[in-house]
Amino acid sequence: MNNEDSSRRSFLGASVSAWLATSWPGILAAQNHAHKVAQSGQPAKLEFFSPEQAAEIDALAAQIIPTDDTPGAREARILYFIDRALTTFDHDKQVVYTQGLRDLEGKTRELFAGNTRFSALSSAQQIQLLTAIEKTEFFNQVRLHTIVGFFANPEYGGNYNEIGWKLIGFEDKFSFQPPFGYYDRDYKG
Repeated sequence: MNNEDSSRRSFLGASVSAWLATSWPGILAAQNHAHKVAQSGQPAKLEFFSPEQAAEIDALAAQIIPTDDTPGAREARILYFIDRALTTFDHDKQVVYTQGLRDLEGKTRELFAGNTRFSALSSAQQIQLLTAIEKTEFFNQVRLHTIVGFFANPEYGGNYNEIGWKLIGFEDKFSFQPPFGYYDRDYKG
């Protein structure tokens, strides 16, 4: 592993850890909400986003974790995680999303005359636009929600069919029986 990979992993780990520490009470409330929704057997529905806004966020998340030879954000249904986050533990980020979506539309018009919908742009155009906004609070919030939702418990709305967990080899067991691995205490070599 090179230093660049190590620093990326360290940054990602520190970002997620800081976010978890500051959001813990809201996360517990969201967990209860998510558990009730999951137990109801009802299909997921949007509570915060309009259908038009949902299409924009879905397209944005799909560029952050794209589909290639493995499933991406769209297949993991990250949109539902973000929507649920904005109505529970991260409701204070609604303004960031509302203003960010307005700004995204404006930037789309600015860069691609005649276009107003990010989701209608080609992949190359979407990447060009995201490069232009990558330092904004909106983009950083969507990126954080996308990454967290990709690996979160599926009950929270994302990680559909445990796509994120399967990708990293995580076993869906919240309690393990010892032995956890190879023990060499009694090995006499």
